[in-house]
Amino acid sequence: MNPNKPPSELRLALAELRPYFVRVAWFSTIASLLVLAPSVYMLEVYDRVVNSRSHLTLTMLTVLLLGVFVVMEILEWARSEIMREAGLTLDGKMSPRVFRALFEANLRRIPGGSTQPMTDLRTLREFFYSPALLSILEAPVALVFLAIIFAISPVLGWSAVVGAIVQTFVGWLNERATQPPLTMANRVAIEAQQYADGSLRNAQVIESMGMLRNIHKRWMAKQRLFLNLQAVASNRAGIYQSIGKFVSTTLSSLLLGLGAYLLLHNELNGGSGMMIVGSILGGRVLQPLVQVVAQWRGVVNVRDAWLRIEQLLINIPPTPPRMSLPPPRGSLQVEGLLAAAPGSQVPILRGVGFHLQPGEVLAVVGPSASGKTTLARLLVGLWPAASGKVRLDGADVHTWDKAELGPHIGYLPQGVELFDGTLSENIARFGKVERAKVEAAARSVGLHEFIMNLPQGYDSPAGREGAMLSGGQRQRVGLARAIYGDPVFVVLDEPNSSLDDAGDAALADAISELKARGTTFVVMTHRTSVLSVADKMLVLRDGQVQAFGLRDDVLAALSKAAAQAQQPASRAGALVPA
Repeated sequence: MNPNKPPSELRLALAELRPYFVRVAWFSTIASLLVLAPSVYMLEVYDRVVNSRSHLTLTMLTVLLLGVFVVMEILEWARSEIMREAGLTLDGKMSPRVFRALFEANLRRIPGGSTQPMTDLRTLREFFYSPALLSILEAPVALVFLAIIFAISPVLGWSAVVGAIVQTFVGWLNERATQPPLTMANRVAIEAQQYADGSLRNAQVIESMGMLRNIHKRWMAKQRLFLNLQAVASNRAGIYQSIGKFVSTTLSSLLLGLGAYLLLHNELNGGSGMMIVGSILGGRVLQPLVQVVAQWRGVVNVRDAWLRIEQLLINIPPTPPRMSLPPPRGSLQVEGLLAAAPGSQVPILRGVGFHLQPGEVLAVVGPSASGKTTLARLLVGLWPAASGKVRLDGADVHTWDKAELGPHIGYLPQGVELFDGTLSENIARFGKVERAKVEAAARSVGLHEFIMNLPQGYDSPAGREGAMLSGGQRQRVGLARAIYGDPVFVVLDEPNSSLDDAGDAALADAISELKARGTTFVVMTHRTSVLSVADKMLVLRDGQVQAFGLRDDVLAALSKAAAQAQQPASRAGALVPA
């Protein structure tokens, strides 16, 4: 780790959990020392009970041992609960930050924009109370046991050190053998899950065109690769786990035999009972290493999850506090926009600029792939511009705090997305549902009568992704959501693509109604029905402004250009011999 580099957010969050680790370390120390109780009980039975033949001594020793067992179990439970609380504390601190980061990554189309980081955070949380981490926390106690073994005999102590070195070497070999296939298996598993999620989102297309067999075949190929890689890693881990257990078991027996040899030569401190104590302590010295090797797959998964989350948080740094701005009035200035899709260098918009006063309606037209949708995303601050600015009342929309700006703007994307919840919750943007405002928005787009005819009215569920509604109904709900609360600036991207004539008329009425209240509209459209309520018109072609101005002036200019284009063709047709 670079000493000059500031610690990552995850490391800082982990440092705040230090009190939890300190408490668990003390509990682990006490519990590990109490592990010696059965050995002490055995020695006392052989020494005191057998020689004295005292039933009372045997009873008291047994009761004392049972009490120790109860304390050990309580400490074990307490350790697990403390670490579970530590994991929940980490999750509570980091989950909002991770969620926001993966949301931003999805908007910017950079790696990490999926639900995987939340799964990784859960992996970190659950590792806190896993056997592997609890064993690692017992490592300091292993050093105490090693010191006791040295006190019994330096020969036994160095033998235990050699065993620990061998066990560490086994762990290193395990890491070297299993890390590549495990890392690849995790990556392939994520890809397979994302492929399956994408397939489920497009289930209707897959079913209608008989694509299921081919889609399933591709998914199975990814799944088989994942299972094969996981099998390779499991086989290798199993081999080294067996080797680790062999080393641990062998060391305990060797220490017992070596202790007997030293006793025969009067080189064992503490008498014959120390043979058994040394053997038991030798196994306890290796116990943390053996446990880590046995749980190695989980250790690798946690390490990979940690690295993925750290990389995501590095790619998406936290948003610095922003100065609060007064509510906008709807004055829009677009200054020389040069923009490409996030992650791409190919410009989609080049030199786009215009100005709108509060209460004006701009219709943006142009052929497909002319840049209308990209312009809509820039206007609401979803995508950054390579150069140029979109300003609302003089403030940069992209850098404006969306939580502060959001209630004052409305946006309807080309693909309308509704969320699992009631119709009123969707219209109210999942904030506090004010029924009067919800009904006003629904009435404006001609949706109120339809909703009132539903069994549960405004409390009717929209279904996942609006599955309970038709395409036109989803679009109307999206329109109602966009104009909910009388925003001062609304951007609509193809708002009437799924509407019938009645829906078109309702849309035009809604725009006229809000326009009269001072709302500024920018409407991307292929249909002419919106032009009747537009004040200005912008024509895009190949990402550039072909025409901009008052609606009637632009329409006249386009008609004149079309007529001039037809004249040479007519003359050329007259010259062709019959």
